[in-house]
Amino acid sequence: MHIAEGILSAPVLAGGAVAAGAGVYAGLRALDDEAIPKTALLTAAFFVAGLVHVPLGVGSVHLVLNGLLGMILGWTAFPAILVALTLQTVLLRYGGLTTLGVNTVVMAVPAVVSYYLFVPFLRRRPRPALVFAFGCAAGAAGIAFGALLASGALALSGRAFYGVAALFFAAHAPLMVVEGIITGGLLLYVWRLKPELFLEQERTP
Repeated sequence: MHIAEGILSAPVLAGGAVAAGAGVYAGLRALDDEAIPKTALLTAAFFVAGLVHVPLGVGSVHLVLNGLLGMILGWTAFPAILVALTLQTVLLRYGGLTTLGVNTVVMAVPAVVSYYLFVPFLRRRPRPALVFAFGCAAGAAGIAFGALLASGALALSGRAFYGVAALFFAAHAPLMVVEGIITGGLLLYVWRLKPELFLEQERTP
C-alpha cells in the first residue's frame, strides 16, 4: 500500500506529514516503558509483513497487519508504523521519504480505528469463534480503510489520478479477504496465549 514518490501533490504531502506528526506525538505520549518491548516486536512484524509486495502502478499490494497492530497497540501504532516504513524506505526503497507521512497515515489511521472498533468487544471476553470473527473484520477493515485513504490522496493530487485511485482501491479487494483471514487467525492465537494484551486499558495520549 506504499505510494511512490513523485506522484502526490505538495499540499497532500504536507497534510500527510502534519497528520502523521500529530499521530506519532499522540502515540509517543501513550507509550510507557513496559510497552516498549511489545511495540518493538510488533514493529518488526509489520516490517516483515510488507517484505513480499506486488507492484501496482503508483503503489503496491502486500500484507499489512495494521488491524492486528492497532488492536494491540492503540495510538502507539503510529510511531511503530512510522519506524517500520522508514526502514522499508531506506533499506528496500518501498514508497519514499517524501511520501512517508502520507503512507504512515494511510496505514496507521485504520490501525487506531480498529482499536476503538474491536477492542471493546474483546474486553467482554467473547468466545473463540467471535474473536476470530473480530480479527477477520479488523484485518479486512484495515486494508479497506487504508486503500480508501490512499485512493483519496491520489484523487486529491489531480484529476489525472482519478482512474488510478479507483483501480488502486479495487485491486485491494482480494487482499481484504486474505488479510482478514490471517488477522483472524493471529488474533485468536494471541488471545489464547495472552488475552491481557486486550484487557488492559490504554494510556490516553
